Amino acid sequence: MPFVRLTREPLVLADLVARVRTKECGGYVTFSGDVRDHASGKRVLALSYEAYEPLAEKELRRLASDAELGFSAICAVEHRLGPIPIGETAVAIAVGCAHRSEAFEACRWLIDTLKATVPIWKRETYEDGTVWIEGDQSIKTDDAA
Repeated sequence: MPFVRLTREPLVLADLVARVRTKECGGYVTFSGDVRDHASGKRVLALSYEAYEPLAEKELRRLASDAELGFSAICAVEHRLGPIPIGETAVAIAVGCAHRSEAFEACRWLIDTLKATVPIWKRETYEDGTVWIEGDQSIKTDDAA
């Protein structure tokens, strides 16, 4: 069973790599999605993620299991919730496979599918307001950060 976790604590990519490292794997690929200081041509002042945690964790586990089966991989995925400082990691993935090509494919599929399907919502605050981000769409709000 793959390791998945939603947390409010900082993520450590090396810990995820340790979870997928085995004698059967020869290729390892990692992904780290960090909070940047700009988006949509604006300076980001704050960012936070929210989720319906039981459903989000269930979906993360399903995706990681699908990746393990579909790519003969070992997967570990973590996603932060709550406020995340600029420059810190919001999502981290480690994948181990027998060969590098499958590891790259599995990691790419996992982050792309996670972003499209897992019920985790991002809120970005700029100097001129706050928006909720869903996929490539943003919805401006009147609520404070």
